Order: sequence, then structure tokens, then C-alpha cells
Amino acid sequence: MDAIQKQTNQDFAAQLRGFGPIGILAIVIILVPGNIMLRPMWTLPIGAVWVIVWAYLSKTPWREIGYGKPKSWLIIVAAGISFGIIFKLLMKAVVMPLLGAPDINQAYHFLFGNNAVLPSAIWAMFMAGFSEETLFRGWMFERLGKLIGNRNAAKIFIVAFTSLWFGFEHYNAQGIAGVEQSTIMGIVFGIIRMRKQQIWLLMFAHAAFDLTALTIVYWNLEKEIAHFIFK
Repeated sequence: MDAIQKQTNQDFAAQLRGFGPIGILAIVIILVPGNIMLRPMWTLPIGAVWVIVWAYLSKTPWREIGYGKPKSWLIIVAAGISFGIIFKLLMKAVVMPLLGAPDINQAYHFLFGNNAVLPSAIWAMFMAGFSEETLFRGWMFERLGKLIGNRNAAKIFIVAFTSLWFGFEHYNAQGIAGVEQSTIMGIVFGIIRMRKQQIWLLMFAHAAFDLTALTIVYWNLEKEIAHFIFK
């Protein structure tokens, strides 16, 4: 019986890793919920949790979804936070002004001085780092890599496809400017993912990026930073 159960588990895991009916159903289950937002900004990372469950049940090695063990957590955390802060400041002060983006992000201007929402907003920034990197740069990279391979052309397609998807996920909340910023972020993070094969640094960088954005809005510094270089 143990041998039969073991074989059944292995067969089920193989079907979850494949692209047959069960594999496609797993993809739908992961993609449909995404992040669930509760008022005011409490985020439930349902999609990312399903990715972890899928990886465990499908016996997919953790490193394949970017969860490989880093050589140094200290370096990963420090580098990720530093990169995320610098990247956000560069986007706000240089890239987005060149693209003609508004100085004020109206979608999140309600966070200006809003102490009531601040705890849930901080939570949402951390959850975005975990959930979006797990989903877009972790699981999607693994699935697309298994589907179309890992040649250079395939890698370029994976980075471009996931970046565009990631970008347009932000359209409803932030409009075209949000799409532009998120797509650029996806490209940069995607290239790093392809080179490093891990997403821990990206998680910390993503959280730091969003927390920096939150700080800028909360302290009403958007105009000052947007015009810091281009007066």
C-alpha cells in the first residue's frame, strides 16, 4: 500500500508540474485570486501562498521558483533594501519625469499624513514584495521556462512577457504612469532574476521600493523629488 500511495503522490506531483488538465487547473487557481485587498489596505497574498502549496505538492525544487538558499542573508537584505530605495528615487526623480508622468500619484495621495491607514499600508508594501516577486519573478519564470525553454530568445520573452503583465496589473489603480513604472521595474527585476536565479534580493528590494514610495507620499515630498533634477 505504501508503494502504491507513493506512486500515486508522484503521479499527482508530475501532473501538477505538467501542462495537462491538472497543471492548467493549478495555474488558474494561482492566477485568479492574486492579492486580495481588504479595507483599508490589508493585503492577503493568496496567489503567492498557492504558489508555495503548489511547489510543495508538485515536488518542485524551491530553487526553481527562486527560493534557493542565499550565501549570505545579511548581504541579501542589505543589498536589496539599498537597491530598492535608490531605484525608487531614480524612478521618481529621473525616469518618470522624462516619461511625462504627473508629479503627484493621485491613486495614493490619500496616504499623505494619513496615520489611520499607515499600519495597513506598511503591511501592504511588505506583502507586495513577497507576493508579487513570488508570483511574477518566481513561479511565472519557472512555468514559462518549463513551457518554452531557457535559450536566450526564451529568456528575453519571459522577461518581456512577465514585465508587461506586471505592468498592466497596475493600470486600474495607477493608470498609464503606474503601468510604465511597473513595467520598467519588471524588466530590471526580471534581468536580475535571470542572472541570479533567486528572488530574495528582489523581495527586499521590492518592499523597500514600495516603502520608499509610501514615505514620499506620506511626507508629501512627491513634487520636490519629481523636480529635484528637472526643475
